[in-house]
Amino acid sequence: MVDKKPIGIKVIVGLGNPGPQFVYTRHNIGFRVVDALAEKYNAVWQSKDRMLTTIIMVNGHSIQLIKPQTFMNSSGEVVPGLLKKGIKPDMILVVHDELEKQFATLTFKEGGSHKGHNGLRSIIGACGDAFWRLRCGIGRPECKEDVPAYVLQKFKEPVDQIEAFIEKAVSLLEALFE
Repeated sequence: MVDKKPIGIKVIVGLGNPGPQFVYTRHNIGFRVVDALAEKYNAVWQSKDRMLTTIIMVNGHSIQLIKPQTFMNSSGEVVPGLLKKGIKPDMILVVHDELEKQFATLTFKEGGSHKGHNGLRSIIGACGDAFWRLRCGIGRPECKEDVPAYVLQKFKEPVDQIEAFIEKAVSLLEALFE
């Protein structure tokens, strides 16, 4: 679902936690989406300033992909370097897990609060809330107290559903540059 489509995006930041123990967790869906996008364009990740970064060309548009290599709560540490290079917050799209959306639901959102998401809180602290988001629905546990453990658990859904979810997110991102 796309209410308003982001335009002028120069950087896509996938949120997640570094380390093999986190790869398949719900909190790392942002990393998985940008990994799939990078793989589709045969991009090679480079380590630089506490992040992995690469550049892809999508329909003639140069797009920088970033995976912060801080933990989720410090994701905003990648932002000051972008701002110094003239990247404005509205040119940044952050791909993140979203508790408030059902599994595999994808929506774009411009601005807004962090709603308790510490990665978003960190980015908002670095540049304000005027950046775009691709909210990747992961569902929510019944009890609020279970949220910290829930986001760090591996998906329970079948692998083919998770892969279809990631492919749909990649297609939505590519469509921004048509």
